[in-house]
Amino acid sequence: MVNMAAAMKCVGRVLIHHQKHSLSKKVYQIPLYPCSVYVQVSSRHFAAATKPAKKTKKSMKDKASDEKKDEIEKIKSYSFMEGEPEDDVYLKHLYPRQIYEVEKAIQLLKKFQTLDFTNPKQGVYLDLTLDMSLGKKKKVEPFASVLSFPYPFISEINKVAVLTENASEIKIAEENGAAFAGGTNLIQKILDDEIQSDFYVAVPEIMPELNPLKKKLKKRFPKLTRNSIGRDIPKMLELFKTGHEIKVDEERENFLETKIATLDMQSDQIAANLQAVISEVCKHRPLNLGPFVVRAFLRTSTSEGLLLKIKPLLPKEVETEESNKEDA
Repeated sequence: MVNMAAAMKCVGRVLIHHQKHSLSKKVYQIPLYPCSVYVQVSSRHFAAATKPAKKTKKSMKDKASDEKKDEIEKIKSYSFMEGEPEDDVYLKHLYPRQIYEVEKAIQLLKKFQTLDFTNPKQGVYLDLTLDMSLGKKKKVEPFASVLSFPYPFISEINKVAVLTENASEIKIAEENGAAFAGGTNLIQKILDDEIQSDFYVAVPEIMPELNPLKKKLKKRFPKLTRNSIGRDIPKMLELFKTGHEIKVDEERENFLETKIATLDMQSDQIAANLQAVISEVCKHRPLNLGPFVVRAFLRTSTSEGLLLKIKPLLPKEVETEESNKEDA
């Protein structure tokens, strides 16, 4: 009985000791007589679960970017097949992009139209990428120009306003089909949109009076480089009434897109109109700086663009300089 009482006392002491030191990290060894008890107490009764790291938008974008790069590298690693595709259906990345002579490209566009049953009179378009650099951190400003196609395809006549103070010149302008003709009396009407024309031409003498129209007309303001200032009023009217405007895209700055024909025209007529556009564009940059047109695509309203061989289309002076560089 004495031993039983001693044992119960030991157990009671152990329980009290455990409550007082429940946060201790140590292992306590408490000698008991006649028994011994070993108690190991943890300093923490539970642990909070750690939250997984959130995937930020940036990390997801980086991952997508890496995957895209890997895909591009995989495509680049493909070796090109030798020769041209034997079939009309093939994997583009296995063959180098084909470059066509103008005549061949026109034939293919006509063939596409027949196979796809699209409109035979749809438009034919020329897309040009230009080298706008002039050297010494200068560049060609986006320009607009008007040309007469060797083979016109638009029946509509443009409205042309002739600005001159000379009464006899006003009469000549009206006789040659000017939509409007007059002097400073037309300035306010143009500013108020009472007069709206596709093009504006002027004689040199009235130019100082036309400054209020600069902001209003912008690129349509008469300019020597656009052949819209001169004394030969009938000649200017002939150009601008039937002329076709081409202009560089102001946002992309080095890209020009223009309609040059309809697909039902003869192939040689389409080719002649294409050459007229290239020749006009190349006037806007000195030839000694090299080729102005870097790349040219020919397409229709419904077809893909066909890459053209540029060299035969460039002015002869540029070709000569290129050949001289190659010889050197």
